[in-house]
Amino acid sequence: MRIVSLYTWDPPREVFQWNLPLLGRPILWYGVLFALGFFLGYMVLCSLLNIFLGSKKKASQVAEQFLLFAGIGAVVGARLVDVFFYQSPHVWLNSPMEIFYVWEGGLSSHGAAAGVLVGLLLLTKHLRRKKLADFTFLTALDLTVIPAALAGSFIRIGNFINQEILGKPTDLPWGVIFLHPADGGAIVARHPVQLYESAAYLALFLLQLWLFKKKHFYEVPGKLSGWFLILCFGGRFFIEFFKEEQSALISSGIPFSMGQLLSIPLMLWGLYLLFRRKG
Repeated sequence: MRIVSLYTWDPPREVFQWNLPLLGRPILWYGVLFALGFFLGYMVLCSLLNIFLGSKKKASQVAEQFLLFAGIGAVVGARLVDVFFYQSPHVWLNSPMEIFYVWEGGLSSHGAAAGVLVGLLLLTKHLRRKKLADFTFLTALDLTVIPAALAGSFIRIGNFINQEILGKPTDLPWGVIFLHPADGGAIVARHPVQLYESAAYLALFLLQLWLFKKKHFYEVPGKLSGWFLILCFGGRFFIEFFKEEQSALISSGIPFSMGQLLSIPLMLWGLYLLFRRKG
């Protein structure tokens, strides 16, 4: 007998049904999980910085700067890459101001990664100028990728609640039927790819914490980041085979998705960081 699905999924996207004053919008579970991921990531970062700096007070000060630079870079990068690599050009050409409508959704994890890299370049210069810490770019990146994996796990759960970033149809018994898919797609049993990614990022977070305890990983700047880039975007490349195409720029004749194409340079850079000679 063919099993269609054991699970249907249709939770409310809103935490509360009433709108926030002034904004006129409700609080969404996606936003709560996004913020929770960043908060827990910040707490992890504080602990890591305390190991490096030997001072809780200084670690907290530096972590705030990390959150500011990397956070702004992540949001800006995530939005710009989504607009220019995933949306149809007609959308933003006809209404350029929509590029800045972050609250409307549309954030790319690859763009977030690129934005964080730019933010960390600026951060390291800022920390030296303020004499808060003398981190190299790669050391700052090593410290960032650990909480980033944890934050990514929470964000994908938010995508699952939002019924977005859908998987392809499946006959497997753990397929999920999304009753109100965000893209208006067919109501059929699908791979819960959001949960696949969430579990992968959580496992990567735990692995990185274990590696961080081994001094040779963070004594060679970039080695921890290399593992992150290879495993994170290598896993993303594989999971993309089970996803519906998200980009309006990819035609059906192209064998790879936009997510896979954007993952390749990050995986290659990860290989370089992992096997490069020290110095």
